[in-house]
Amino acid sequence: MYDFIFKPFDEMTEEDYKTVGFKSGLEIHQQLLTDKKLFCRCPAGKYSKEYDAEILRHMRPTLSEMGVYDGTALMEFKTKKNIIYHIKRETVCTYEMDDTPPFLIDEDALDIAIGIGILYNCNVVDELHIARKQYLDGSIPTGFQRTAIYALDGWIPYKDRKVKVVQMSIEEDSCREVSDIGHERVYLTDRLGMPLIETVTEPAMCTPQEVAEVAWQCSKLVRSTQRVRRGMGAAREDVNVSVEGGTRVEIKGVPQISLIPLLTYNEAMRQWNLLRLREELKKRAITSETFKAEHFDITNLLKKVHYAPLKYAVESGMRTHCVVLKGYKDLLHWQTQTDTYFSKEISDRVRVIACLTSIPNLIHSDSKSDTITSSDWQKVKKLTNAVDNDTMVIVWGSEEDVQMAVSEIIIRAKEATIGIPSETRQAMSDGTNGFERILPGADRMYPDTDLPPKKVTQERLDKIKSWLPEQFWKRIEWYKKLGIPSDTIDELSVSKYAELFKKAVNDWKVDPTTAAVFLIQYPKRLQKNGCMVEWINDEMLTNVLKAYSDGKIPKDALFITLKNVVELGAFTEEVIPQPLNPEDLEEEIKLQSEQFKQIKLYYSANKEKVLIGLLMNKLRGRIPAKVVSEKIGLKNGARS
Repeated sequence: MYDFIFKPFDEMTEEDYKTVGFKSGLEIHQQLLTDKKLFCRCPAGKYSKEYDAEILRHMRPTLSEMGVYDGTALMEFKTKKNIIYHIKRETVCTYEMDDTPPFLIDEDALDIAIGIGILYNCNVVDELHIARKQYLDGSIPTGFQRTAIYALDGWIPYKDRKVKVVQMSIEEDSCREVSDIGHERVYLTDRLGMPLIETVTEPAMCTPQEVAEVAWQCSKLVRSTQRVRRGMGAAREDVNVSVEGGTRVEIKGVPQISLIPLLTYNEAMRQWNLLRLREELKKRAITSETFKAEHFDITNLLKKVHYAPLKYAVESGMRTHCVVLKGYKDLLHWQTQTDTYFSKEISDRVRVIACLTSIPNLIHSDSKSDTITSSDWQKVKKLTNAVDNDTMVIVWGSEEDVQMAVSEIIIRAKEATIGIPSETRQAMSDGTNGFERILPGADRMYPDTDLPPKKVTQERLDKIKSWLPEQFWKRIEWYKKLGIPSDTIDELSVSKYAELFKKAVNDWKVDPTTAAVFLIQYPKRLQKNGCMVEWINDEMLTNVLKAYSDGKIPKDALFITLKNVVELGAFTEEVIPQPLNPEDLEEEIKLQSEQFKQIKLYYSANKEKVLIGLLMNKLRGRIPAKVVSEKIGLKNGARS
């Protein structure tokens, strides 16, 4: 069953992904554009690396309502982290530090969230119930995130089908991580508590490219409301991936949609290769029942080594241990992802849970690179009674950290006999991923007793629908029928000027192509010319388009008029270029003809084109190019 070998990324086909049973879904986190945070009245969207104080916290797990500890919480507790928060008074209050109860949910945030849910064709709940979702990584000082499901069973169109939106939640954002070294993790709190929504799709995407394309569809939908934050970190995708015979694995915090194809390809490859590794172990008669591993303290054995990391460990008084994985020879060099091997699966666990964050944090006898000498390996082999088909793994650190590392090495090696552990994994910039934590379960969710249920009335829904934009795919369908330029369609469909375009075309009878180019392409041209396009507003564009519709501005003058409006900061009659009378045109032709004489001789074959170009650079917007062209032609004819 697992004979298939993954090809390079660019060579994989839809049929290949079908062979491995690739499935993927999205969990998209999108910050909402509000003035305040979700459960307090601190300002939202004010980022700063400066801080006024530090707070130290230690996180401890709590029992769920069913009397069960969540596996992720227990894993985080094993790390024994000191969590340090950098606090800035301007953006944080006592609520974020869990010293006071929450305020009622921000009404603006809830309206925006519900509106986006309606655009997703979801069923909005009748009553909102706030829950607590436990997080012990320190990203939220309270140890839990307040969250509420507000919409269910929606869909978004994709190709010839619909992708189901399983649920949508409104929740508070977490802290920004500054550093994570050893047993100390540092966070900035400026983002903490900002409102965001989480949109969960079904695992309906069958190739990595489809995952990214659906993510773009979701991105365009929320952008079309003009009520979400933009920029790096404002939207983050978690991608769920599985293959046939495997389990769901979550790649956390993908910062850019363009990274999704390579990330999901590598995760599918990793899972498939882990399943192949399980089959190889079975051939060696190694199962979860027959798995064997031993560990030894070899601190006194390796006192004089030249391998720099171990030499430093010896000089620093660290402990050195060896784990012998029975029958695992060459399997730590088993490829998992692109240029990545099973040894990294083990190294990541040691890095995250044992907090041995200096890389390399272990070496092994399957390695193809230089580590300790062969004679040192022979010493270790002799002391541990390892045989030729075993693999030896050496790890170093403080006594407590090494004991934890030994435990995690054995756990992760044994998990290989089962296949694919359920994990949350971290996206890497090279398209691979690394272990972040055990995949959370349902035990981390429990009701919040600080906030009452909130009714969602029909009156509220009707009020929200009054400001909602048309769904962008309906706009695209209309634009294609109008025949506007293809390079304006996608951008216009989510633009804040989409309604202005509709009004210009339907009410003012402006040519659709002219309106689309004016609203989408002209601001880009102005920006290239150094104009402050951020000053452009709806009123400016409305006034120019209406004046054009009323015949006050010729088509050739639209761009120069908009440029004048932007530079002036307002629309007045004076910004419209005044028409050129025939006498002035004659004078300009004489002046530009004199300038033309200075141009090199090889332009003489295209004299008319060059002369028209010189004239239009100066006269554009004041006289149609057709009139100038005819005038030049007549004069040339008279000369001949």
